[in-house]
Amino acid sequence: MKKRVKLTFPQQLIKEPVIFKMAKAYNVMPNIRRARVTETVGEMVLELEGAEEDLEKGIQSLKDQGIVVELVEGDVLE
Repeated sequence: MKKRVKLTFPQQLIKEPVIFKMAKAYNVMPNIRRARVTETVGEMVLELEGAEEDLEKGIQSLKDQGIVVELVEGDVLE
């Protein structure tokens, strides 16, 4: 299953490897579609691929860290 999401990072997480950690922990494959990172703002559009349960857990882990997660264009179906 694939989901496209927009992430908005709080300033303190901009330099942290949160996407890598989430991908490793929940067996989710991220594909960066667009990103804009400055010293104060981090925004990224990702296509995430994996089992539905893994995607939900991975997305929740990002939210738990304070990252704003929004679905973009609904789900990306295969």
